[in-house]
Amino acid sequence: MEPSKRPLVDVRVVAEGLVFPEGPVALDDGSLLVAEIRRGVVTRIPPDGTGRPEVVAEPGGGPNGMAIGPDGALYVCNNGGAEAEYRGGRVERVDLDTGKVEVLYEACDGRRLAGPNDLVFDGDGGFWFTDTGKFLADARLYGGLFHARADGSGIVRVIDKVDAPNGIGLSPDGRTLYWAETLSGRLYGREIVGPGELVHDRNHDPDSLVGSVPGVQMFDSLAVAADGSVCVGTLISGVVTQFSADGGTVTQHTLPDDLFDPMVTNLCFGGPDRTTAYLTLSETGRVVACTWPTPGLALEHRR
Repeated sequence: MEPSKRPLVDVRVVAEGLVFPEGPVALDDGSLLVAEIRRGVVTRIPPDGTGRPEVVAEPGGGPNGMAIGPDGALYVCNNGGAEAEYRGGRVERVDLDTGKVEVLYEACDGRRLAGPNDLVFDGDGGFWFTDTGKFLADARLYGGLFHARADGSGIVRVIDKVDAPNGIGLSPDGRTLYWAETLSGRLYGREIVGPGELVHDRNHDPDSLVGSVPGVQMFDSLAVAADGSVCVGTLISGVVTQFSADGGTVTQHTLPDDLFDPMVTNLCFGGPDRTTAYLTLSETGRVVACTWPTPGLALEHRR
């Protein structure tokens, strides 16, 4: 489907000079957490861009998607970093008060995680996460979709060998799991029938396809709006692609020309009414804020 275009309004830079920012998390005090993938750190951006960003944790590797958990800690998908240092991926817990980093999961059923990318918490004490896999010089490691307990007590592989899954989110009623595939540029949604259980585990299912966009465009991470639409950071074209819940309407939100970045990797919603969107512009090392036309979905846990 050919998407309509909509310029973003009130776009302002809240941080720059970051090293491939990703995984934005809006906090209740107005500050923002981001992962700097190529520095291996988690960084806090003060409210409204006032003051200098500061490093709050140093997990190393490649910290990517992040979310606040039920205990107020920050949970981080770590893709393992650059090939020279790569020893496998992991999911980590970060104590935001001390900066302490704890490895929560690094394997499932005896098989190392390849490249955990993004996660979302459900209402049952667990979280879903994607493992994009890893592209090495002479090999490709496949990942998949996983579900894990926040207390470290259990992890299951829900779908194996998904084609580079990236962003992940839940519908407002918590009954549909959405994920975006980077290489195919497709957004999928599938019914959840129990904690960590989908209606089926097939990789390719036309009935699960929410939508895609024409041309050479790749999907990265995503956020769900309160109206059930799914907003996906879109690479190469440098936009945010918004799908209605049924996939019937597709809109691409565009940046001003002077802020264009082909690597719009992620977004989150913040502010008192969740109508402020924070976008990570990873190639230029910026984070921008803008007014979003609809409120974002309230996440399961906040801090």
